[in-house]
Amino acid sequence: MKLFGTDGVRGEAGVFLTAELAMRVAMAAGIYFKSHSITNRILVGKDTRRSGYMIENAIVSGLTAIGYDVIQIGPMPTPAIAFLTENMRCDAGIMISASHNPFEDNGIKFFDGCGDKLPRSVEEEIEKIYFDKDRILEAQTQGKYIGKAKRIDDVIGRYIVELKNSFPRELSLKDMRIVLDTANGAGYIVGPTVLEELGAEVIVLHDKPNGFNINDGCGALNTKDVCDSVVKYRADLGIALDGDADRVVIVDEKGVVVDGDQLLGALGAFMNDRGTLKGGGIVSTVMSNKGLDDFISEKGLKLLRSDVGDKNVLEVMKKEGINFGGEQSGHIIISDFAKTGDGLVAALQVLALLLKTSQKASKALRPFALYPQKLVNIKVKIKKPLSEIAGLDEKLKELDKNEVHHLVRYSGTENKLRVLLECKDAKKMNLYMDDMIEFFQKALNA
Repeated sequence: MKLFGTDGVRGEAGVFLTAELAMRVAMAAGIYFKSHSITNRILVGKDTRRSGYMIENAIVSGLTAIGYDVIQIGPMPTPAIAFLTENMRCDAGIMISASHNPFEDNGIKFFDGCGDKLPRSVEEEIEKIYFDKDRILEAQTQGKYIGKAKRIDDVIGRYIVELKNSFPRELSLKDMRIVLDTANGAGYIVGPTVLEELGAEVIVLHDKPNGFNINDGCGALNTKDVCDSVVKYRADLGIALDGDADRVVIVDEKGVVVDGDQLLGALGAFMNDRGTLKGGGIVSTVMSNKGLDDFISEKGLKLLRSDVGDKNVLEVMKKEGINFGGEQSGHIIISDFAKTGDGLVAALQVLALLLKTSQKASKALRPFALYPQKLVNIKVKIKKPLSEIAGLDEKLKELDKNEVHHLVRYSGTENKLRVLLECKDAKKMNLYMDDMIEFFQKALNA
């Protein structure tokens, strides 16, 4: 598709993602949702990027032009939009965010009236409407049929209550010291508030967004500050969110980042021990470490894999009746409490695990050994179909012959090729990775 990637519409604001494109996408989505409308209301939230003002106003213009009423709630985490869309009985929800990307980028994510991300088939239908000029023109209303918009600033309380309800009532964080990095993003208010209301002493980092500093040297992708601060303040745990707070990275009491697959294993086993894990297993992605497979199997559980993207993880979870899954990158879904990856819900479950087991994070969150694994992102000029790259099949067959697990895929949001290799022999893996990097740089950037 030309517009939708792995998670909505995303690109450089003012270059690809212009006000015109945002307005037209909103109109196309509105036309689709109108055919299933119940309340004639759509919720719109955003993260803290400067370009959010431009895109939000364009989206509101597009939706009201076709007769929709719009509720604007300002900066809020992506999972809050999923929750509030259903909670406030809206036909759909829209989140303006480029997640972990730098401030220059922005994106538009859609949720249906149940708070679920849209399946590919619906995105295809919206994109089809987007390119149908006559249908866009015919859908525009006049006079008293033009929609209205209003801003509501107090809905954050609903989401805070929902987060607190995900934490066991018999537990308290009163003896916990936590470092929280909000990435100057959408979780900068709700994150500290929830942890403090549950009793924790919270040291907050990067909670002063200015429109340009979201994810800038901070948050889930840049953990140095939170790691250093955990050691400096002798904290029990470090929590790093990304720009829209749908993913989390956990840092143990020694200031060391916990691997995402080990975190999935620890939480999955904890839920299983408490009797709250449903479906007899967990869901991860094709990028998860083989060590997670071995650990989950030892627990008598099954591990199912999906394509990359929390939307794909959730799809498998629903199909198999499983209530827990996630990605190595930190998108963790506990469907009893959230419809999408929710960094704060996941962090609260980690804290519950530590309190229930009376263990330090460095021990409790590393229940198995990882296979040596390496992921490299290679910048590319064009995303040439992998099937058309001469010599690639032979390279992959050689990896298979030498028992090197591999995953090669393009980023859905950036001009990057992701190469993941995994092998019991780290030295062998590194040699093959060097060879693959050289091969792709010649094949895609010549």
